[in-house]
Parts: sequence; structure tokens; C-alpha cells
Amino acid sequence: MTGCGDRMHSTGVTHDKPDNPNNLTDTVHSLLRRAIIEQALRPGLRLPEDTVGEQFGVSRTIVRHALVRLENEGLVTTRRNRGAFVAQPSRDEAQQIFEVRLCLENEVIRKLCHKMPASGYDQLEAHVRSEHRARGRDGPVSIRLAGEFHVLLAELTGNAVLARYVREVVSRCSLILSMYARSHSSDCAVDDHTQIIEAIRRGDHDRAVTIMGHHLGAVEQRAELAPHADNIRSILSHYGKELAQ
Repeated sequence: MTGCGDRMHSTGVTHDKPDNPNNLTDTVHSLLRRAIIEQALRPGLRLPEDTVGEQFGVSRTIVRHALVRLENEGLVTTRRNRGAFVAQPSRDEAQQIFEVRLCLENEVIRKLCHKMPASGYDQLEAHVRSEHRARGRDGPVSIRLAGEFHVLLAELTGNAVLARYVREVVSRCSLILSMYARSHSSDCAVDDHTQIIEAIRRGDHDRAVTIMGHHLGAVEQRAELAPHADNIRSILSHYGKELAQ
């Protein structure tokens, strides 16, 4: 955990406005959220207010406010008399989150096919270039950039409420992958992102939705959300079939 703390501390917290606690709360919230999304802070890990405050050089009150925001976003849970922990969504909850995400992202596509801001494609293509640079080099950064592509799509709709919900559900999907995914590969994600941009550029709503559905379906499959066998009879029944052949 020391390495994680050191890495997070090196990002730096701005102390140039100590009279405005909201600035510090925003910064601590942003850094903790990033550490969770990049899977540095793993699901179930306890987040002591004093330890977090010491690492960032802020008061426990600032940390507490940041943790409350993260709890509201579904990234942190609070246990009575035990403090705050990185959330551990159940498989049922995870499946529900992916279902909601697909609905939200299809609405994003519908809006963008109807109207894209003047600089929208430039922003999207610049982001994909960043994804290409990170591909195969930095796993945590690739994970974060993959999610941020979807947030950018939502922000380009101009609907702040829709963008907020997409941001939250994308963050929670990153947490789910941290718990359940076998591995993360950005290769297919970047290619899918490029195809989604091109389909929207052509106004081909059906194709864009199809690609997005395939894309999110592949992400969900990596999460292995199907219940695992938890007893020896269930586990060995599969191997017993081979013996009977």
C-alpha cells in the first residue's frame, strides 16, 4: 500500500488556496476517484481518514467530505464503526449497472447522431490518439482513458444531467472490472471507439448502437459476472463428464 500512496502523493495536491476548502475537497475527491478507477485502490480496501489526510496533507474533515461524495457515486461504502471502504458491488448489482449503462450510452449516441458540436470530432479523435499512445504501455492509464472516452461522448451531448449519470456508471463499471475481470486489454476498446466515431460522423445511428452494444458486451464478459461454483460437487461435475466419455 505504500507504493500506491507514494504514487498518489506524487500527483500533488494544490495548496495555493487554503482558505477555500471546496478546492481541496474537489482535489482529494478527484485523486481518490482516479486511484479507484485505475485499480490502485482495490475493492474492499479500507480508507482511513487520518491516513488519507496525511498522504494528501489535508484535514480529516476534507477527506470525510470527499469520501461522502465518492459514496454518493457508488465508489465507496461506509460501515458503521469501521469507516469507509472501496465499494464491492455484488454480481447482481454489477449486471444491473451494465444494463443501465447500455441504455444511457444508446441515448448519447442518438443525441450525437442528431447533433455534434463543431469541435466534437476533433476532441474525440485527440482522445483516441491518447488511448493509442497508452496502449500496451500503462494498464491503469489505459483503463482510465477507455472510460473517459465514454464520458467525453456524453459531455458532447450538452446534457449535463446525462453526462453526470454516464460518468457515474462508467466509474462504477471500472470498479466492477477491478473486482471481477480476468484481465484488461485496451486493443479492442480503442478500435471500437474509432468505429463508433466514424458511425456517428456518418449519422449511422443503427451501426453506432450495434458497435456500442458489442463493445459494452465484451467489457461485461471480461467481468465474468456469471455466478461461480462454490462447492466441490459443482466444480468437479464438469470434469466428471470428461471421465464418462
